[in-house]
Amino acid sequence: MKYNFTKMHGAGNDYVYINCFGHTVDDPNSLSMLLADRHMGIGGDGLVLICPSDKADAEMRMFNLDGSEGLMCGNAIRCVAKFIYDNNIAHKDTVTIDTKSGIKTIKIKSENNQFISASVDMGKAVLLPKDIPMNDDGETFINQPIEVGGKTFFCTAVSMGNPHCVTFVDDVDNIELEKIGPLFENHPLFPDRVNTEFIRIIDENNIQMRVWERGSGETLACGTGSCAAVAACVLNGYTKHDTPVNVHLKGGILTDTYKSDGTVIMEGPAVKVFEGTVDTEEMKTE
Repeated sequence: MKYNFTKMHGAGNDYVYINCFGHTVDDPNSLSMLLADRHMGIGGDGLVLICPSDKADAEMRMFNLDGSEGLMCGNAIRCVAKFIYDNNIAHKDTVTIDTKSGIKTIKIKSENNQFISASVDMGKAVLLPKDIPMNDDGETFINQPIEVGGKTFFCTAVSMGNPHCVTFVDDVDNIELEKIGPLFENHPLFPDRVNTEFIRIIDENNIQMRVWERGSGETLACGTGSCAAVAACVLNGYTKHDTPVNVHLKGGILTDTYKSDGTVIMEGPAVKVFEGTVDTEEMKTE
């Protein structure tokens, strides 16, 4: 099967994008594993399908590197906004995109009719443990101890349409994420697995972050993760409501604001890398 695709990234969080206006993709779970392989495929953190919607300007379906379907991706949704803007599917200042976590509204910043960046209303941060979901019956899970790999981490749990576990550390760069990340991801507290953010506070307007994403491993950026991290920073007294915070990731900077009403606004870039056509039959080995 041949597919036309676009490779895009948001702050280094890269996916293979397929335009499904006019045709469908069979078995996207397997296709994601095939195309996202960085050695034998196109390479990326997964696959995103850009589909028609009767409720929004487009629908986004995203699949992780392991083939599992995700609920939401903050970096991918900005790229989808750029795609539908650039390709005149919805060439306007404000677009709506349907996701597994509901319809998101994206405001597009442009200059001379060219896409520059996008600001996404990510909705309200969910703090009730059973709705994250996690196996805890409290009202919130803020700065609570979790035993992982024989060590105690103080964590804050937040859902931004998908579950996140945020922990604050003194040294982000030297964390052995390949070892500790899977232990967090599969911790029994989180029945659907969890994304984990390791945060170093720089000042009240800047934080450094590394992220381990369920189903993909370490990625250069995570949009929902940066939103969860900024919410956790406010909840733990490191930053303030209604104040933009620059999240410094391996792939770039996202700027998020945790508003007093509980919503999170995320702003960041979206970049097209290249376009092409792939024949999945030719990719298959004997």
